[in-house]
Amino acid sequence: MGLNDTVSADRVHIGFFGLRNAGKSSLVNAFTGQDVSVVSNVAGTTTDPVKKAMEILPIGPCMIIDTPGLDDEGTLGEMRVSKAKRVLSMTDAAVIVIDASRGVTGQDKELISVIEGKKVPYIIVFNKADLLDSIPASDEKTVYVSAMKNIGIEELKNKLAKAVKTEENNKCICSDLLSPGDHVILVTPIDSAAPKGRLILPQQQTLRDILDHGCTATVTRETELESALSLLKDKPKLVITDSQAFGKVSKIVPSDVLLTSFSILFARYKGNLERAVKGAAALSKIKDGDKILISEGCTHHRQCGDIGSVKLPAWIKQYTGKEPIFEFSSGNSFPEDLSEYSLILHCGGCMLTEREMLFRGRCADDAEIPMTNYGIAIAEIHGILRRSLEPFPHILAYLDN
Repeated sequence: MGLNDTVSADRVHIGFFGLRNAGKSSLVNAFTGQDVSVVSNVAGTTTDPVKKAMEILPIGPCMIIDTPGLDDEGTLGEMRVSKAKRVLSMTDAAVIVIDASRGVTGQDKELISVIEGKKVPYIIVFNKADLLDSIPASDEKTVYVSAMKNIGIEELKNKLAKAVKTEENNKCICSDLLSPGDHVILVTPIDSAAPKGRLILPQQQTLRDILDHGCTATVTRETELESALSLLKDKPKLVITDSQAFGKVSKIVPSDVLLTSFSILFARYKGNLERAVKGAAALSKIKDGDKILISEGCTHHRQCGDIGSVKLPAWIKQYTGKEPIFEFSSGNSFPEDLSEYSLILHCGGCMLTEREMLFRGRCADDAEIPMTNYGIAIAEIHGILRRSLEPFPHILAYLDN
C-alpha cells in the first residue's frame, strides 16, 4: 500500500444482502462493471463473502461485499448465513436485494428490521425488474433495477452516495492536535516482529495525516530518540510512539512535551478511547485463572517477541502478580460469547472499520466485560497513563471519576 492509497478500513463498506437467487451476485457485477462474483441459476452459488476494493463514482473508494443467501439451508448453510450476518457489523451501507418478481418475503422484512436495529443506512433494490409488466417508480429507500439489462444501476449508485454522505465525518488521526508548522516525532521500533522493508499501517497513516496538515515529522527508532531530540532547534509539539516502547520513550521525552501512542490515537480514531480508558482499571482486579482475550484486527504471522501474544501477557503477569489465562483472536474473528472473559485487550484496529470497532465495543458492553486497548493497557502498566492522555484533556476526566 502506498501513501496515496485508501486503506480498506477507511473505504466505504457496501454489503449486498438478500435471499438466494435474488440476483445479488449479478447485481454486484453490474454495480462494479466487473465479474467480481460467480453467477449461476443454482441457489447458493455464493458460499463465502466476496470482497472487492475499488473506486465507484459518485461514492468514492469502496469495499464491495457480496454475501451468501440469508435463507441458505443445512449445517453448511447456517454457517454461511452466520458469515453473511457478520458482514453487517462492518457495513457502512447495506443493499437489500429482493427478487422483484417474487416480492417482499417475511425473511426480507426480518433482514430490514435487523439492519434498522443496527442503524446501518440501506437501500432496498428490487432486482429483475425487467420481468415485471411495468416498473414502479422508485422512492428515497427503494430502486428498481435489472442487473441483466443494466437498468437502474446509476440510480442505485446515486442513492447509495446520498445514504453514505450522511455518515461522512472529517475525523483525523492527530492533526487536530497540531498547528501548521508544528514538528512531531514518530518513534517506530524495528525488531524481529516489525515487517521487513516497510512501516506498519498506523505509522504510515499517521505520517500522512501530519504531512497533509502542513506539519513536519521526524521518524526514528527508540534507540536514536535521544539523539533525534538533541538535533532539534525547538522541542517537538508531540511525540508518538509504538506502544511497546512506551516505558523507555517516556523516560527520554521531556515532561513538557505531549506524548502518546499510535494505539491510543487509533482508539480515538475508531471511537473507542473512552471505553478503553475505563476498561484499563480492570487490570488491577485480575485474579489467578481469569481469562483475558487479546484480539487483533489483522492476521499477521505471529513472531518471536510479538506484542500481542508475548509481550502483553508477560507485562500483565508482572504488573498483576497473577497467572491469568490468555486467549487470542485475529482478523474478522471475534467471539460471539464474551461472558467467560474478565478483560478484553484490543489492538488499535487500523485494519477494521470504525463501525466494526464500535460493534466489538458494544458487544463487550452488552456482556458487561471491560475492554481496553494495547496502548492504554501498556501506559497503565508503566504508570504513565495520565501522561499519555494529556493530548486529550476531556478524556482525563475519566481517570478522576
